Amino acid sequence: MPRWRDLPEGLDPQVQEFTGQLRTIVERSGLSVVAVADRTGYSKSSWERYLGGRLLPPQGAVEALAEVTGADVHHLSTLWELAERAWSRSEMRHDVTMEAISVARARAAVEQFDPAAQGVGARKNGRPSQKSRPSVELPVPDQPLVATAPVFSAPAASAERAPGSSGPQSPALSPSSPSSSSPSPSGTGRKRVALFTGGLVGALLLVAGAVLLIDAGGDGEKRGERPTTAPATSARQPPAGVKCAGEDCTGQDPQAMGCGAAATTTADATVGTAYVEVRYSKTCRAAWARITRAAPGDVIQIKAPGAQGGAERAQHSRVDADGDAYTKMISVDATARTTACATLTGGTRGCTAPGAQG
Repeated sequence: MPRWRDLPEGLDPQVQEFTGQLRTIVERSGLSVVAVADRTGYSKSSWERYLGGRLLPPQGAVEALAEVTGADVHHLSTLWELAERAWSRSEMRHDVTMEAISVARARAAVEQFDPAAQGVGARKNGRPSQKSRPSVELPVPDQPLVATAPVFSAPAASAERAPGSSGPQSPALSPSSPSSSSPSPSGTGRKRVALFTGGLVGALLLVAGAVLLIDAGGDGEKRGERPTTAPATSARQPPAGVKCAGEDCTGQDPQAMGCGAAATTTADATVGTAYVEVRYSKTCRAAWARITRAAPGDVIQIKAPGAQGGAERAQHSRVDADGDAYTKMISVDATARTTACATLTGGTRGCTAPGAQG
C-alpha cells in the first residue's frame, strides 16, 4: 500500500477531501503510481503532484482514473468541481492577503515619517515659529538710528536770570542774536528731519536684511530635511515564493518562478488523446500552455496578441517521455486573449478557443 506524504499546510478542506478520495481510490485499486500513470496516459511525475496535493489534476485525468479503477465518474467529477472552485477561492484569498500586506506596509512607511521629529511641526503658517527661529544679532550702526533733539547748555543765562524771573530772554539764547553760536531754528529742524529720515531708512534696511536671512535659513532647513520617500505603489512586493510579475515573467519557467501554485485553467481542449490547457496566474500576470496525455515529440504552444497592436507573442515546448509538458510564460494583462495549440506527431493540430483571463 502506498505511503503518502502529508498534504501541504493551509490546503483548502475541499481540496484535502478530493485529494484524499484520489488516494483512497488508488489504494483500493492496488495499482502503483507508475501503473496509474501508464494506464491513464498521464506521467508519473504528474500523478505524484496530484496525489501530493501540490497540483489540482485536470478533469481529464480524474475521468481517466475513474475509468481505470472502476470508480464512480459522476461522484468523482462532482468532488473535482468543488475542489476546483476551492482552489480558485484560495488564489483569490492569497491575492487579497498580499494586497492587504502591501497596503499595511505602505501605511507603516507613511506613519514612520514624523514631521515633528524632522522640524516641520515647529513651523506655523509656512514660517518657523519663534522658538525654532535662529537668533540673529543686528549690527550696531555707527550713527544713531533716530536723531534726538540737541541739548544746549547755557550756564551764563542761568546765572543772569534769577529763579522765577519773567524778564526777557537773555541775548545769549536769542535765536536772532548774530553773536549766538547755536544754529537757527530752520537749520536745526532740517538737520533733525535729515537725521531722522536717514536713521529710519537704515533701520528698515537692517530689518529687511534680518528677515531675508531668517527666511533663507528656514528654506535651507526645509530643503535639507525634506524626506525623500518613494511612492506607496513602488513598495509593493510579490508574494513569498513568487519571483516575477508582468513582463519579468516572459520566457520564464512558471514552476521555477512560483507562478504555478495558484494558477487556473482559463481555456482547454482535447486534441486527439492529448488534453490541452491555457494556464493563467493572476499574481504573476502571465499565462502558459500545458499538455497532458501526450506522446513524446508532440508540441505545445501558447500565443497571445502583442500589446497595443504589436506582433504576436508565443512560446512552445516539446513533450518528452513523461507524456506531459508546459511552455514558458508570456506576460498578459487581464484582457489579453491567449490560445494554446497542440501539434501531434501524427500531424493532428488543435487549439483552445481564445479566452480572456479573469
